[in-house]
Order: sequence, then structure tokens, then C-alpha cells
Amino acid sequence: MFATASFRHALREAAPNLSRRYFSCQARSVAPSSRHCISSNAKRLYTQDFKNARAQYRLTSTSCQRGFRTSAQLREAIAQAETAVKKSGSRFPETSSNAVAYWLLASAASVFGIVVFGGLTRLTESGLSITEWKPVTGSLPPMSHADWSHEFAKYRASPEFLILNSQMTLEEFKSIYWMEWIHRIWGRFVGLSFVLPAAYFIATKRVSKNMVPKLGGIAALIGFQGFLGWWMVKSGLKDDFLSADRRPGRDVPRVSQYRLAAHLGTAFVAYLSMLWCGLDILRTNKIVHGQGEKAAGTLYMLRNPALRPFKIAVAALLGLTFTTAMSGALVAGLDAGLIYNEFPYMGLGLTPPVKELFDPFYSHDASGANRDLVWRNMLENPSLVQLDHRILATTTFVAVHALWAWTRYSRTLREYLPRAAKKGVHGVVGFVWLQVILGISTLIYMVPIPLASAHQAGALALLTWTTVLGSRIWFPKVAAEVLRKRAGQAMGQKTSYSFPGIEKVKPNYGQGQAVPVMQASIGTAAATALGSMFLAGKVQEQKDEKRREERLMLREDQMEFLRRQQRGMVVPIVRSC
Repeated sequence: MFATASFRHALREAAPNLSRRYFSCQARSVAPSSRHCISSNAKRLYTQDFKNARAQYRLTSTSCQRGFRTSAQLREAIAQAETAVKKSGSRFPETSSNAVAYWLLASAASVFGIVVFGGLTRLTESGLSITEWKPVTGSLPPMSHADWSHEFAKYRASPEFLILNSQMTLEEFKSIYWMEWIHRIWGRFVGLSFVLPAAYFIATKRVSKNMVPKLGGIAALIGFQGFLGWWMVKSGLKDDFLSADRRPGRDVPRVSQYRLAAHLGTAFVAYLSMLWCGLDILRTNKIVHGQGEKAAGTLYMLRNPALRPFKIAVAALLGLTFTTAMSGALVAGLDAGLIYNEFPYMGLGLTPPVKELFDPFYSHDASGANRDLVWRNMLENPSLVQLDHRILATTTFVAVHALWAWTRYSRTLREYLPRAAKKGVHGVVGFVWLQVILGISTLIYMVPIPLASAHQAGALALLTWTTVLGSRIWFPKVAAEVLRKRAGQAMGQKTSYSFPGIEKVKPNYGQGQAVPVMQASIGTAAATALGSMFLAGKVQEQKDEKRREERLMLREDQMEFLRRQQRGMVVPIVRSC
């Protein structure tokens, strides 16, 4: 009970009157009349640690009167100390474990796989084969011929079978059923493989306190994603498209493009959240557990205000790439890739006629004023949806190359951009070229399944590498805070110490200097921070030397203590004073 340093610290906090001067060994004997005051568990309290033994056996009646009037006060102080130790043991660590990061990255890889497989499920028109949503009982597939016949009978009542697959046999139905069943089982596996380990890591205190709500948010997002999946499938089981005012040939059984975009977008957000959290944990631990000089240099470089415009540009590129991917979901939901299968032209020109792009057919305004003409066509007209996707994809392609040119020809970025970030920019350029080639090929060859699936995977890969680039230039606040606290503790300060080099330095733009930012201040800041670390090291060396001297003194006192104990000259703890 007394063995840990945390308990001794908590005991001193709970009982400030209990100091070392009260634990003085005195050569005195115990009167026979006071033998009843001797605690019966004195021997049980004795431990091998001399500090604890001295604290337990050197409490005399005189010191008891000076520190605590009664033994009840002493027991109350000990109880308060134990409570403080329990509270301190419930604290989360400063940084999350690397095992948590690897688990998050593995979960992200699983989500990447299910997104690609979900695209295959949609391309093979297998998503509407299961007409019911049973999260628990639906985990088992049909086991007998009667079960298969029952599932096939439910599918034959769906609009997709009546309009498109009226000649489908039972064996053909099994092939699309298995695709959808595997997709749903994989989704359940993603949820369980995230929620259960997350609960374990939180319960065992292997994650930092700020990571707990993030994990909870991702878990909630996965559950919401499952609901969106069924909500999307449910939209394809309706027969609203059979109404008389619909144009023939335009309406076929398909899920709502809005719900498809929501389902895909939520999956992308969950994937990027797992990826970002995993990379953040790995980078934070690398900085915190690395060498002091290297960690300070990394923080200086990432704190440089000259990188702020570049960080904003990367964040904007990530948003643009995500928006382009969501416009691709609208293209997939409307089968807009099956028209205008040429590039860069769309018919006789770069764009279709304006009357086709803004067709009043898609307006649902009952007053006849067509006030929803523009946004309805942008989201529901296949011609305009494909044109929007082309414009967004071209803009993303140009933006990536502009970012690369900026890092290539900007003297400031060449000077201060981390080497890993420069490699990240090259990776983004490679993935955007791959994505453009896949997109054009998918369009020209009229959406073959392998190319279309690869195009969807390419969108997620481009988002992945853009996120990796952002993680390499974003300032690690958690790592900086941990280093500040450790520096403050090493300096013997009660408050956290702030590295001067980590603080924001005002840039020096437009004054004709060769290096426009932090030319003079970076050296001073680095020297100051390194000097602070050196001073902290000296203070730590002095503390270590003092501890060594105390240990030598304790050894001498221990020998004296043992000799006195053998002679019966040590007075144990008394129950009352």
C-alpha cells in the first residue's frame, strides 16, 4: 500500500502536517501499560522497502501528538491518499499507443475494401437482391432450396425484376444475392471490429483523453452508415418511377442518387477519419519519443507561418477532391456515364446545348415558375451532372499541378517545406494522373465493370494521399503540448514551459530579403529552446546526484535501523495517543 511514489505524494498532499521530521527513530521502550496501544497489524505493515518501513515504525507518540491527535486522523489521511492514488490511476495517458494507430489504419483498410466491393455490388446490379433489412437474423444466408425460393419470390415482387430481370432464373439470382450478402456481412464486420477494440483500448487506458470522443464519433458514424445503406436500398424498391407523367426510357429501377451520395460520402468520411487519427498518433509518438533536438526542429518547421498558405491550399484541395468524388456518386446514381461517351467533347461541342442542360422536365415547381430549374438539373439531369463532374475533375487536376508548381518554384516553400511533404505532393500528382486516365477510359468504353470499379478506388486513393500530405504539414498540437509539459517538469516549474521556438513568429514579407520568413528569428528561437533543454538536462543531473546521495544516506540509516530493530529499540505505530 505504501510502496508507490504516487501514494507517498498523495499522502503528503492529503496530510501536509505529516512530514519526515516526525519519523525520527528514538531509543525508548514501550511501557507495559501501553502494550494494549500497539497495533496488532504492525508486522503486516512492514515491507522490504526501507522508506516504507521507516514511515511505518518510527512514528512515536510525540510525533503523533505533533502531527495527528488521534490514530483516526492518520487513518483518514491514509484513506484520502489512497483515493487520490485511485484517481490518478484512472487518468488517460498523454499520447495514444502505437497499437491503437495500427488498429485504426487496419480499420481504414477494411473500409477501403468495402467501398470498392460496394461499387462492384452496384455495377453488377446486385444491391436490390435482398429486399429486407435484418441486422441480426439477416446475417445467415438461405440454407435450403425452400429458403432460396422464398428469397427469390420476394425479389420477383420488386420493380427491378418486373422491369429489367423478368427472365432471371434462380441460379442467376443466387449470384447477385451473394454479392449483396457479402457486402452487408462485411459492413457488420467493420462495425464490430471497430467498436469492440475501441472499447478495449478505452477501458485499458491505451488512448489519450482527446482521442476518446474521436473514437466514439467514428463508431457512431459507422452505425449511421449502416442505416444509410438500407435507406438507399429502400429507395430502389419503390415503383414511383412507373407514374404516367414520366418519360419512357428515362426511368429504370435504381436507388436514389441523393441517398447513394450520402451513403458513399459517409463511408468516405469514416475512412478519412480513421486514416487521419492513425497517422496523427504515429506522428505524435514519433516526435514525443524522438530526440529532443530533432523534435524541436520538426516543431519549428511545422510552426513556420510561411507554411500557413500552403496548409490552407492543401485543405482546399482535399475539399475539392471530396466534392468531385461526390459528384461522381451522382453520375453513378443516374447512370450518367452511359451518355456522351467521348472526351473532351460532349456531342458537337465541349458542352451539350443549354436547353438540354436546363430542361424544364426536371423542375418540380407546382406554380410553373421553374424556380428550382437550376439546382434540380444540376442534381437530376444526367447531361448536366456529367458536365459538372467533368468540370470538377478538370479543376482538381489543374489544382494539383498548381500546388506542385508552387512547391517547385516558390523559394519559401523550397526552403521550409518538409521533405516528406514534398514527396507527398509528388504522390498526389501521380494519383491524380491515374484517376484522370481511369475516368476517361471508363467513359470512352461505356462503363465496363473493371474500369468503373478501379475509377472509384482511384478517387479514394487520391483522397488518401491528399490526407497523408495534410498530416505531414499540420502542426501536431498534442505532441507540442506534451513536450511543453515535460520541459516544465524538467525545469521544476509548476506550469508548463513554452518553447520559444514553438511560439508563432511573425513573418517578414515583402522587404527585399533573400529569405522572407524567419531569417533572423529562427536561429535565436532554436538557440533559446536548445539552451532551455540543456539547462533542463543540467537540473536533472543535479537531481539525480542528490538522489544518489540520499540513497547512500538511506543505506546507512537502514543498517542503523535494522540494528535498533534487533535490539527492540524501535517503537511501532500506536493506535491512540
